[in-house]
Amino acid sequence: MASTKDEVRTIPISEEIDAGLAPSEAMILAEAIGLSRTKQYMVATAVSELARNIVNYASKGQITLRVVRRGSQEGIEIVAEDNGPGIADVSQAMQDHFSTSGGLGLGLPGAKRLMDEFKIESKLGKGTKVTAIKWT
Repeated sequence: MASTKDEVRTIPISEEIDAGLAPSEAMILAEAIGLSRTKQYMVATAVSELARNIVNYASKGQITLRVVRRGSQEGIEIVAEDNGPGIADVSQAMQDHFSTSGGLGLGLPGAKRLMDEFKIESKLGKGTKVTAIKWT
């Protein structure tokens, strides 16, 4: 478990249990840097959505959590990466209610709304990388 705010934590994601562990790790790190309780839950929810996407669409990948700094601000950076099939149309995937698995289609756009910065890169046949930051 993450124990200090300078620690980088990488959580392998391949099963539902991993997708459950990752948000807990994010909460610990968010608390360590002084994010409000509300922001801690926002980070944990975004991590949960990203981890579940890895399990549902790519089978395996990883979530890396780290503290980042910009001037006097601290934040948590989340990097969710997989080597899955990739996303054919990122713009479409970022629209509310779009889903290729029959779900609600709120995962990626919801995670984006919860975070202060959000970037997604995806290549068909190569995988997807989402980078998101929540600032204090």
